[in-house]
This record gives sequence, C-alpha cells and structure tokens, in this order.
Amino acid sequence: MGRLFLVDLEGRTVNCRVCKTQLALTSNLMLKNFICYKEKSYLFSNVVNITFGPNEEKMIHSAMHTIADIFCCCCGQIVGLKFVAAPSGDNHKNKEGNFVLEKEQIF
Repeated sequence: MGRLFLVDLEGRTVNCRVCKTQLALTSNLMLKNFICYKEKSYLFSNVVNITFGPNEEKMIHSAMHTIADIFCCCCGQIVGLKFVAAPSGDNHKNKEGNFVLEKEQIF
C-alpha cells in the first residue's frame, strides 16, 4: 500500500463527519438543497481526499445516470457520489462531472 498524501485546503471547508478530513471548499458549493435518493445533499464542483467506487447506472431524478460512489480516503466512509455521465437535456447535463456530498456524512 502506498503512502497517503492529503490535499490541505485553505478557507472554509466541508469535512468528513467520521474522521474530520477536509473534502471541499464551501466556495465550490453549487447547490445547497439538492435531493439525491430522498436524502438532503449538496452539489459541489470539486471534492478532494476521496476514492471512487465502480461506475454504476442508477435512476436519479427520473433519468438514468452513470455514477460512482465516493469515499473518504482516510476512514473509508461513503460520503456521496460523482455524476460520471448524465443523459442529454438541460436538466441533467449540468450535473456531469460534479459531486454530491450527503448532508448526514459531512459537517
């Protein structure tokens, strides 16, 4: 296993609820009241100190999306997901490449 290098963010941050690792800057917050899988979440343009699960096809907001679960790189806790690919259309394409952090997994 290789050595773990963490990105140290400067400014107001969002952190993993379990181990307090920095995950994102509040300035990268795109949408505060995002609902994903019936849970309150936040949509971010950039997230750090994470690892990715395998790509999966899931129904979100009445359309199939390719997503990957994201995990805190320190404690392994699932913290949200990344939109890898989204269907065509104005309502979905803007999510592609962005990250969802679940409100219950962060502070």
